[in-house]
Amino acid sequence: MAGTDFDQEIKQLQATMSTIGQVLDLDKMREEIADLEDQVAAPDLWDDVDNATRVTGRLSAIQGELDKFTSLEGRIEDLALMVEMAQEEGDTATLDDSQLELDRIKRSVESLEIRTLLNGEYDAREALISIRSGAGGVDAADFAETLMRMYTRWAEQHKYPVEVFETSYAEEAGLKSATFAVHAPYAYGTLSVEAGTHRLVRISPFDNQGRRQTSFAAVEVVPVLEQTDEIEINDEDIKVDVYRSGGPGGQSVNTTDSAVRLTHIPTGTVVQCQNEKSQLQNKASAMVVLKAKLLALKKAEEKAHLDGMRGDVQASWGDQMRNYVLNPYQIVKDLRTSYESGNPQAVFDGDLDGFLEAGIRWRRGTDKAEADA
Repeated sequence: MAGTDFDQEIKQLQATMSTIGQVLDLDKMREEIADLEDQVAAPDLWDDVDNATRVTGRLSAIQGELDKFTSLEGRIEDLALMVEMAQEEGDTATLDDSQLELDRIKRSVESLEIRTLLNGEYDAREALISIRSGAGGVDAADFAETLMRMYTRWAEQHKYPVEVFETSYAEEAGLKSATFAVHAPYAYGTLSVEAGTHRLVRISPFDNQGRRQTSFAAVEVVPVLEQTDEIEINDEDIKVDVYRSGGPGGQSVNTTDSAVRLTHIPTGTVVQCQNEKSQLQNKASAMVVLKAKLLALKKAEEKAHLDGMRGDVQASWGDQMRNYVLNPYQIVKDLRTSYESGNPQAVFDGDLDGFLEAGIRWRRGTDKAEADA
């Protein structure tokens, strides 16, 4: 603590916050908040439930982003005042506390600075995440369900709304596949680094002999379609299948054949939705997912670009991007960034920010290296 130059450290933090504020364009954020507040105040807002949900969700998210910035600015100002008073009075105990707060603020500023790296074409969008079990049988299906819980827990911690479009349960346990949206600004830019194959190593709870099992799950992330995006789908290019929804253990969720599967014949893209109560609602939700995935295809000029957006995921040996090892030791390690955690349970409970930040920095460095090549 004795060697800390508080004045220099605080000036550096203030300079970094000024740069972050310019990149985030705080005035534009405030203008959008004012516009959204006007929309929320409209008496007919809830006549269109989907639009009302989108507007209120967007308002909550962007207000949260602005509050995070202003709160951090306030903490830096309070720290400067606390240090000044402690130095004048020779209060070493308060200076020790100031050091702890300085370290906490540095971590918060670094986290906020990550937002300035999200400047890709789609980074500001909301995100659609699809998870499917890969090699590994019932353990892979159970792992897929664990990953879905991990991402939804992460979203809950950040107060981001999650909308589930489809959960296809496996026969014994877990999920064959799932698709859900995270409704928050920059959700796509943040979560796109999660695209790829995830690998789990553990003692299988489904193996009577208690053997170690390796299983895989694939994660795909695409940006949510906006009204300004143009994507046309011809009716003759879509195959519609209707089937009965199923829950854990093969139980029927709905009493009617309301689940819908859409296949885009020209591209082979398949999406499905079964979480709404009616066939029409499920078809409408499935179209949202299909259009988002087709937008990713349309905007990708070459396969390398597409792989970067959707993740070139095979969900098998040799192409994993992150390992979750629970036996014989416990560690979660990202193979691209080398970022790791020795607490897998915390990661499964949604403690993903460290992995996401490392992934975003890694992607930025990779993009820069490719541009310089």
